[in-house]
Amino acid sequence: MGRSLNQRAMNAVAILAAGLATAGAFAQAEPVPAELKTAVAQASASVIPALVRIHVVEVDYRGGREIKSEATGSGVIFTPDGHVITNHHVAGRAAHITCTLADRRKIDAEPVGTDPLTDISVIKLAPPTAESFPVAHFGDSDAVRVGDPVLAMGSPLALSQSVTLGIVSNTQLVMPDVLWPFTLELEGENVGSMVRWIGHDARIGPGSSGGPLVNLEGEVVGINEMYFGLGAAIPGDLALSVAQELVISGKIARAWLGLEVQPLLKSQQEEGGVLVSGTIPDSPAERAGFQPGDLLISLAGHPIHVRHPEELPGLNQSIADLNVGEEVDAVVLRHGARQTLRVRPQEREAAQPRESEFPEWGMTGRDLSFVQAKEMRRAKSGVFVTTVRPGGPCGEAKPPIAPGDVIAAVGEETIATSADLALATEHLIAGADGPVPILVLFDRGPEHRMTVVEVGTSPLPRPAAEARKAWLGVRVQVLTRELAKQLGLEGRTGVRITQVLPESAAAHAGLQVGDFIVGLDGDDIPASRPQHVDVFRTMIRRCPISSQVELAVIRDGTDTTLMVELRQSPQAEREMARYRDESFEFTVRDITVNDRFLRQWPSHQQGALVEVVSEGGWAALGHLGVGDLILEVDGRDVRSIGDVERRMSEIALEKPEVVVFRVQRGIHSLFVELEPKWMEELSPSGAARQ
Repeated sequence: MGRSLNQRAMNAVAILAAGLATAGAFAQAEPVPAELKTAVAQASASVIPALVRIHVVEVDYRGGREIKSEATGSGVIFTPDGHVITNHHVAGRAAHITCTLADRRKIDAEPVGTDPLTDISVIKLAPPTAESFPVAHFGDSDAVRVGDPVLAMGSPLALSQSVTLGIVSNTQLVMPDVLWPFTLELEGENVGSMVRWIGHDARIGPGSSGGPLVNLEGEVVGINEMYFGLGAAIPGDLALSVAQELVISGKIARAWLGLEVQPLLKSQQEEGGVLVSGTIPDSPAERAGFQPGDLLISLAGHPIHVRHPEELPGLNQSIADLNVGEEVDAVVLRHGARQTLRVRPQEREAAQPRESEFPEWGMTGRDLSFVQAKEMRRAKSGVFVTTVRPGGPCGEAKPPIAPGDVIAAVGEETIATSADLALATEHLIAGADGPVPILVLFDRGPEHRMTVVEVGTSPLPRPAAEARKAWLGVRVQVLTRELAKQLGLEGRTGVRITQVLPESAAAHAGLQVGDFIVGLDGDDIPASRPQHVDVFRTMIRRCPISSQVELAVIRDGTDTTLMVELRQSPQAEREMARYRDESFEFTVRDITVNDRFLRQWPSHQQGALVEVVSEGGWAALGHLGVGDLILEVDGRDVRSIGDVERRMSEIALEKPEVVVFRVQRGIHSLFVELEPKWMEELSPSGAARQ
C-alpha cells in the first residue's frame, strides 16, 4: 500500500497474513501457458499507458501540529482530460501531488474529491498545456467470478509500473469475524460497511494501493486497496460510480437514517429482514419509531434479507442511495406483527470533519460531527481539540486544555466552528507583539470549565508531565537506594509519583508524575526498599480528611514544598459487588455514581457494567466487550448484577444453545449472541460472587 491505512489495521490483518503466507510457502510455481502469457501481455498493454505512480506530500496531525510527510501510491487515468482514480488513503490527505506517467513524464496533479467511506479519491493531472491522455476502460465487476485470472497493476515501493498475475478467490470479501473488534476505518469511516472486496492472490506491494485490478480483456474490474496474504480490491462498479460523482460534484452525497442493523440472529434465520439493533438519538430512524429488536423486512418497496455480514454492504449502499428528504415506507416485524413506519432520510455527514492546525494555540482541532456530538451528549457546537503541543499555549494554560476538550467560547465570542476559532484568533492577535491572554470557556465531558490561554507565539518551555485533575490520590514507587544513586539523590528517601489520579487533591495542588516526595509535615518518608511501598500511603491515611499537609518535593533536582488539602474520594469501583459467570467467563458489577458521571448517563440509569471478559471465553467469542452495559438477558430486564446472577443461574440449569444479551455500547444499542458448548462438569450455578 502507499499510505498506511493505520497501525491497528496492519496489526490485525497480520494475523491472517501469517497463516496465508505460511500456506503459500509450500506451493510450487506452475509454468505459465503460452496462451495465458499472450493474454496477460495484451491486457497489460491496454492499461499500462494509463497507469500512474503517485507521489504525495501528505498531512497528518500529531502533537498539536500539522505534520507533513511523503508517501507513494498508484492510480489509473479514466478520463481523457486526466482524471485519475486512486485510494483515499493514498491521496485523500495530500497537500501536494506529483504523478509519473508510463512515459516517465512527471506532471503535477490537483485533488478533485475524496471519499474515505469507500477509500476512493480522484485527482486531476495538470499539465502545462492541454492534452488528451490515454485512459483505462472499466468492465463489469459484477461479472467477475471466482477462478477468473486477474492482473494487479501498480508501482510497488515507488518503482516503475509492474504487473502481477493471480486469480479471483472471493467476490464477496468482508473483514473476518475473527478480527473483531477491528474494523477498517479511515477518517472515522468504516470502509467495510460499504465495500465488499474482490479477493485475489495477485501480489500487491506497498505503493500499489490505488492501482487497477484488470481482467484478461484489459478492463479494470477493481481498485486495489490492501494486501494481507490475500489481495483486496474495491469493486470497479462501486469505485467508478464514486469517482464519477466526485468529478461532477467534488463530494459524495448520501442519504442517512441513523439506523443501526446487524445480520439476523441464529434463531431468526428462517425469517426475512435485517435485525435493528438501535438508532442514533435524534436521527430520522429514531423519529420514525424504529426500536431495537425490530426486523426491517422492506424499505422503499424493496425486500430485505440479511443473514450474513456479506449482505450488509449492499443494504448500506441501498440506504445511501435513497433520496434525501423524500419520505419512504419501512416495513418492520415487531413482536411478530407487521408495522409500516415512515422515515425521511437526511444527508449523511462525514464521520470526522477535516482537522486543522491552530499554531497560535499550540493545538489541532476540528468541528464536531452530528454523531460525535451525540456520542458526547452535547450540542453540535464548538471546536473539538484533537492534539495539543507540549509546552504550547493550550498545554501551558492553567488549567491546561487537553485532547478531547471542546472549546466553546473565546472572550465574549461564542465558538461554534473551526472557522469561528480562526477568525477569533485573527482578531485577537492583530497588532499584538506577543502572546495575548484571553479567557477561554471549554467543556471537558459534562464539565463546563474556564482557563486563560496566552494565544500567540512564544518560546517553548521544557515539556513536563501534566497534572491530571480528578479525585484524591497518587500512585507511587519507592525511591530505592539504587535509583537515588543514579539520579544524584544519594542518601535521600521517599517515593516517586508514577500516576496522578484525575481530580485528586494531588492534581489540584500541582503534583506531577516524576516528582519525588521526601517529606510529610516535616517528617522524612522512610522508604528506600521496594517492600516499603505502603509507607507513604500509611502516613497519608493517618492525616484527617480536609486537613492541610505540607509535602517536601524534589522536582527536576530542585527542592520545593507544596501544600495539599486532602479530600475524600467518591465511591470507588472496588467497593461495588461483582458477579462473575464462570460458564461464559465474564464479570459484571453494579454501576457507581462515578460511572454515571464519566459516561454521562442519567441518574436513573440501570444495568450491569461488564468489567472483565476473559480471552477465549464464550462471552469473548460472542463479542461481549469490556465497558458494555448489559440491559437485558434473553429478553429480561437487567437492573443490577442480581438480575444477571439470577438469570445466568437459570441459564446454567436450562443449558440453552443460544443466549442473547442486549447491551449499551456508548450511544449504541446492540444484541450480543452467545453460543456456549455446555459441559457437564461445570457447576450448576456457573458463577462466583465477591
